Amino acid sequence: MRNFLAITVHVDDILLCSEARIVEAMRLIWTRLKVIVEPSCAVPLAAIMDQPEQFQGKRVAIILSGGNVDLDALPW
Repeated sequence: MRNFLAITVHVDDILLCSEARIVEAMRLIWTRLKVIVEPSCAVPLAAIMDQPEQFQGKRVAIILSGGNVDLDALPW
């Protein structure tokens, strides 16, 4: 319940993105930074890629964490 209260007080919007876009974001992170991230870590970049107009002209930071990925099961 505390988490729900924190969300209702502090969160203005929730963005969604497709699994395909998440995989695309994972691949982009790998090709540009040579960092393997788990899908949940790629969600913020995927949302930015889906709705760039919401972020235009703003400074955006994404925390890349978690390399808990089976390298033999990468989606590309």
